[in-house]
Amino acid sequence: QVQLVESGGGLVQAGGSLRLSCTASGFRFSANTMGWYRQAPGKQRELVARISSGGITKWYAESAKGRFTISRDNAKNTMYLDMDRLKPDDTAVYYCNVVRFGLDSRIDYWGQGTQVTISS
Repeated sequence: QVQLVESGGGLVQAGGSLRLSCTASGFRFSANTMGWYRQAPGKQRELVARISSGGITKWYAESAKGRFTISRDNAKNTMYLDMDRLKPDDTAVYYCNVVRFGLDSRIDYWGQGTQVTISS
């Protein structure tokens, strides 16, 4: 079955950096677009960044542009999110996501999330 395991969260001061990792199993990682989402307390989950299966095409939310970098290592079935110049507004639980499509269905898979807390 599909499994996504995030790691790398923590508590850092504003201006600091973190690297999040998502290790995947149970599907052909190298054939799937992957994404990072986040959810802050009292807010909806939002897409932060997305990367194509081969790692060539990347998309970032406006809030992440210039500060976050998404990447992947298909040989390790792992996706990364490098976050620099972190702000208190980046505080959230960060989730790894993959979408699997059937003939007429769509299933979103999520990891358990990793907490990122930025102190001012």
